Amino acid sequence: MTLQNSLLLSSLLLSLLGCGGGGGSTTPQPGSIKPASSISPSSVTAISSSVIAVTPSSAAVSSVPATSGIYPGYNLNPLPADNIGMESNAVQIASKINIGFNIGNTLEAMGGKSETYWGNPKITKEFVTFVKQSGFSAVRLPVSWDQYANQTTAEIDPIWLNRIKEVVQYCVDNNLYVIVNIHWDGGWLENHVVPVKQEQNNAKQKAFWEQIATQLRDFDERVLFASANEPNVETAEQMSVLLSYHQTFIDTVRATGGKNAQRVLIVQGPSTDIEKTNTLMTQMPTDSVANRLMAEIHFYSPWNYTGMTKDESWGNQFFYWGKDFHSATDTAHNPTWGEEDYVDQQFKLMKTQFVDKGIPVVMGEFGTGVRKNLSGADLQLHLDSRAYYFKYLTQQARANGLLPFVWDIGELLDRTNSKVLDQQVFDALMAGSVIAPQ
Repeated sequence: MTLQNSLLLSSLLLSLLGCGGGGGSTTPQPGSIKPASSISPSSVTAISSSVIAVTPSSAAVSSVPATSGIYPGYNLNPLPADNIGMESNAVQIASKINIGFNIGNTLEAMGGKSETYWGNPKITKEFVTFVKQSGFSAVRLPVSWDQYANQTTAEIDPIWLNRIKEVVQYCVDNNLYVIVNIHWDGGWLENHVVPVKQEQNNAKQKAFWEQIATQLRDFDERVLFASANEPNVETAEQMSVLLSYHQTFIDTVRATGGKNAQRVLIVQGPSTDIEKTNTLMTQMPTDSVANRLMAEIHFYSPWNYTGMTKDESWGNQFFYWGKDFHSATDTAHNPTWGEEDYVDQQFKLMKTQFVDKGIPVVMGEFGTGVRKNLSGADLQLHLDSRAYYFKYLTQQARANGLLPFVWDIGELLDRTNSKVLDQQVFDALMAGSVIAPQ
């Protein structure tokens, strides 16, 4: 999601700002909410009974387009593989993450070349320590890179590279696992998963990850890299292009050597949407080492509950969620789809497609804001249902082997004063996170 789009939305969507607009099945882009094609009964209730066979690590992928000559090479000092501190594979690392936290709207802020440009303070070691003390075991760092790079050479400003390394160090010092990605980043990759941009984007993907991976190469297994954020993909042709972007990412990181030769890497499903991932992502990129890849999806469903800001002719907003939290007086805004059974079906798809085959799945973002137009008993019911939504998603993600990372832009945890701002949701998240995978 861009800052410009966010200014058009209510405070409800502010809690999702930075997510990129995808994530979770049937989730349309903010600002362009689609009716029937996105939330027709058939699209939300008819879960395919067929199992997509994802081949881990060894599937054939369409060749990566040549990128030589577009940008200089930045893998200037590749090192021999260093396995010290890199003993855990993807499944073993997944077993150590019970719940993760997104420091959103900060390092990925676009437009001002500043992590404070979207209104949040700079990330401090004290805040990261508070994240750890609060019970989170991992942090996801959404990062923008393109605005800090020379547009001719793709060279990233070393000051920015050093700042990211500093924040990663905060996390490692607190024994947190940390995911570093290329986020929306102005959309150069996310909005251009198409053949006409394939060579150019693979060249930039290679140039950026040569620099990022080299800068962070000495960190141990607690640091994970993620290829992208929410790459917009609708077709098999676009999926082939996305696989080439992921392949470039993996090959580039591995080529830098050192601890990157064994580092766990994360690749995103199409639009990080569960149903699209189940249908289109029928193979994984190749890797030179076994069992070091994870997949990533996001979940902002049902969109009527998490993102809609006004009733439409094709459907109303949902203010309440969960079988025990329907309103007896505001029945027009009770859910008509997307509750517990739907979540169970969606998460089971990812368990069957990936987790059961030894490929952990990161649920890199999930969340919903507060309906501030409500008051009295309606507001309280909404807040109670919202807490239940967070607990249920976290619990069911854990039960299916998914790693939940809640999206936050400074509304759950106070980044200046290191305190909990939304105790009800915080308690719900922590209660859900103690459920062990089945």
